[in-house]
Amino acid sequence: MSIQRIVALLKKEFGQLVKDRKLLPIVFLAPVIQLTLLGFAASLDLKNVSMVLCDLDKTATSRSFIQSFTNSGYFTVEYATDDYGTIQEYLDDNKASMALVIPQKFGDKVLRKEPATVQILLDGSDGSTAAMTMGYVNQIIVRSSTQILTEVLGGKFPVGRVDAETRAWYNPSLKSRNFMVPGVLVLILLITTTNLTAMAIVKEKEIGTLEQIMVTPIKPSELILGKLIPFTIVGFTNVAVVISVMVFGFDIPIKGSVLLLFVLSGFFLLTSLGVGLFVSTISRTQQQAMMTAIFFMMMPMMYISGFVFPIENMPKLLQYLSLAIPMRYYLVIIRSIILKGVGLSTLWLEAVMLLFMGVCILVASVLRFRKKVD
Repeated sequence: MSIQRIVALLKKEFGQLVKDRKLLPIVFLAPVIQLTLLGFAASLDLKNVSMVLCDLDKTATSRSFIQSFTNSGYFTVEYATDDYGTIQEYLDDNKASMALVIPQKFGDKVLRKEPATVQILLDGSDGSTAAMTMGYVNQIIVRSSTQILTEVLGGKFPVGRVDAETRAWYNPSLKSRNFMVPGVLVLILLITTTNLTAMAIVKEKEIGTLEQIMVTPIKPSELILGKLIPFTIVGFTNVAVVISVMVFGFDIPIKGSVLLLFVLSGFFLLTSLGVGLFVSTISRTQQQAMMTAIFFMMMPMMYISGFVFPIENMPKLLQYLSLAIPMRYYLVIIRSIILKGVGLSTLWLEAVMLLFMGVCILVASVLRFRKKVD
């Protein structure tokens, strides 16, 4: 193996990368834009749920109850009506996601220390959002009921009670963005390095430069190293850029070791580069390489790895299948390091699995690529 030939090939690859003005923004600017857009869009938090109010009681007690909803920050009264029959129109037209109906004599029942009932109508077309909304509603109603009971009894409860003191570790504010943004980093790294590797090699096939290189004294192993090393550097650069945006743009600090994060990211790069190399051996055009990488490699990884859907909610067959997805292990690693601050002593199994799978995929792809070159 000649170092001089590898260095010459590296100069050629970096020269092509720098001269391609259309590719540079895709490699370095697109990940930042994707993280920014997905970081703000990929949020499961509920805020300002639009609500239509039907207050048939109109007493100080009902107004106080309504304020417990509006003051929570989760609900906003967009519409108000005195006609119960018109509520369905607001839900049908997507003007409101929830309706709060307070019946007549609600305040009288509360003052007489009798059970009082309100009606909550939800738009259940989005089941997960409706379930979260119902959870917020139940919390507010329980809090309001406790306040009313405290006022009636003068702050003294005649019987014992249980109070829960809840603390959320690792993400005290319970922002879903803190959980989603590290996952977006994994997705960006997968898309960028896989597509870049596959399309760059296929591009050389299309224009005929790959055949010209093959007739030179350069060996297949040197050719492969010359192709993979630049994309590895690009991958680590993307990791650094995206992490910087995450820390300084979204204010999500890295609680664990940055060095460990980069090392284990290198393990994942073995996988993404191997997949890109494999796609390049079975594709003839750049369009075919992109479609193959997206539909047969990336999308199954996204769906089964736990990035989009919790693995625990999947059928057993898919849960077992996810064990063969490298992205699953890298998601656990990156979220644990960034949010929990854990080290290799906790993540050693995920690290070993990721390294083993990455090496296997890369070696298999290299062998197939060498066969094509030979």
